Amino acid sequence: MRYQDVPVTAEGISTSEFIDATEGVVKLFDLLGSSAFAVVQNDMNGNIKLVLTRAQKIRDRLLSTGPDLSGTLQLLVKNEGLPGDKKRTATEGLLWLLRGLEFTARALRLSLENPSEELSTSFTKAYENTLRKYHSILVRPVFSLAMKACPYRKDFYAKLGPSEDVVRTPLTEWLVALEKIVQNMHQFYEQGQYAKGF
Repeated sequence: MRYQDVPVTAEGISTSEFIDATEGVVKLFDLLGSSAFAVVQNDMNGNIKLVLTRAQKIRDRLLSTGPDLSGTLQLLVKNEGLPGDKKRTATEGLLWLLRGLEFTARALRLSLENPSEELSTSFTKAYENTLRKYHSILVRPVFSLAMKACPYRKDFYAKLGPSEDVVRTPLTEWLVALEKIVQNMHQFYEQGQYAKGF
């Protein structure tokens, strides 16, 4: 499942398809290949590896409440509890997942817009403008070091396809869809104050 295939309607973003598309992001970090990126995989301020765990919390919520209460991400959040309630596991998991996805999207966008820039630079800039503000002073240096361990640009794009030129169009389509979902959900969280307490 790709983000461009996730149904986005007036009612919201389809929970099940969003989770299916998000599970593929872990594979993207596998392509980065560096053992230093285990830090990113194991902790996307919580844990990028927890994408699956967090996605599972969201999927569990969908299965336990059904599509009427959790069929869209917006319904899932609205029906889990009021802002400030402590027992909003899926709401919190989704928020951190969105933050991790925003970091990923920003890094890839910078990479596409700056074809001579190495991934370590793109990922470092993305980290500074997204996740860094949520990390403690103990976690920040670990992430900064991990960003410097990105593979060379040419090696990363070679893993995505025969050439960067061939990969550019499908990656851009995927990225535009992801950015739209992340922006939509951040606005939703902000307007409803659903991030309160997280």
